[in-house]
Amino acid sequence: MAFGPLFGYLGDRYSRRWLMAFGVVLWSLTTLCGSFMTNYWWFLLFRAMVGIGEASYSTIAPTILSDLFVGNIRSKMLALFYFAIPVGSGLGYIIGSETAKLLGSWHWALRVTPGLGLIAVFLIIVFLNEPERGASEGSGHMEATSWIEDLKEIIKCKSFVLSTAGFTCVAFVAGALSWWGPQFLEKGVALQGYKNEVSSISFRFGIVAMISGLVGVPLGSIIAQKLRHRIKRIDAYICGVGLLMSCPFVFLAIYFAKYSIPVCFTMIFFGELFLNLTWSIVADILLYVIMPIRRSTAEGFQLLVSHTLGDAGSPYLIGVLSEAFLIMLNGNTNESNTNSTSVVTSTTVAASTADLNEFKALQYALFITCFVEVIGGLFFLINALYIVEDKERVERTIHE
Repeated sequence: MAFGPLFGYLGDRYSRRWLMAFGVVLWSLTTLCGSFMTNYWWFLLFRAMVGIGEASYSTIAPTILSDLFVGNIRSKMLALFYFAIPVGSGLGYIIGSETAKLLGSWHWALRVTPGLGLIAVFLIIVFLNEPERGASEGSGHMEATSWIEDLKEIIKCKSFVLSTAGFTCVAFVAGALSWWGPQFLEKGVALQGYKNEVSSISFRFGIVAMISGLVGVPLGSIIAQKLRHRIKRIDAYICGVGLLMSCPFVFLAIYFAKYSIPVCFTMIFFGELFLNLTWSIVADILLYVIMPIRRSTAEGFQLLVSHTLGDAGSPYLIGVLSEAFLIMLNGNTNESNTNSTSVVTSTTVAASTADLNEFKALQYALFITCFVEVIGGLFFLINALYIVEDKERVERTIHE
């Protein structure tokens, strides 16, 4: 999150291929090293360095795709690229939980991917031919401007600011559900009396998240490509409507967790499917409303904002709210028990309601994601007012 703007600056000025290779090497090695740490602070340091490595790749890779492809072909390639995020997250739950279970230690969940990362580094160095910035749009050689000037121009672009705000809401919801979702569902399963199924929840959650990504990410891109020639503002409409349609499904998923896990997982699937419609489209919006020489900087800025206010903050906020609700619920329970005529009955009630109160507290906290989705949807719909003009301005500037 913090290093995104730095790699954005470097990505607009230096070799993107080597910056990406460095990032993948860093996160592969630090992931592996972190799994061997026995001291908390050393573990935290290596996990932070994983994020630094990811920042290099996340800010630079989309800009290379933008310089290799243009138009609907670019949209297809971005859909394929961002396809990896929900699918990778789902596989993380599946492979991580099963590897840890098979080998008897969570440490092994961190030792699976580094080898794959090093294979990716080899492919980047040997097979990637880095294109010139703006090559796909026929802009020729473009000189980089100062970082301050880049920031001023990026912030002046209303489409970029609004789409970043909307995507921050997407990241907020995705982060909250991925962090708290499995634990919340485990509490719901336990309340239903199926405690033997608790251990499989993370695996099933990963399957649902992965399938929703497999369908949702390319679906958003396909709809946009089909309708762009008729509706110029379709990208903003799809993102806005997608978030608004996701909202009721997320609400129902949270509500039904106590009553029916199959229904809950069904609602999660559709909620995340509509949420996933936005991933590749937001990336496409950034690339066509920002000049080629500033795209890595814009990616870094978007990464910083969306993570800071989105998936980095949402798990903590949900946890704080859950604890506050739990204090309120326990207070009401204790007050009720105090008025009871039987000490034995009071103790029994307190014991039987403890798990229910924990579930309710987390449930009430998770409902905030629904409000955030509505806010995000409105950001994207307002963005529709500016997106065409900002895109045309970039096209005119490139061909001047």
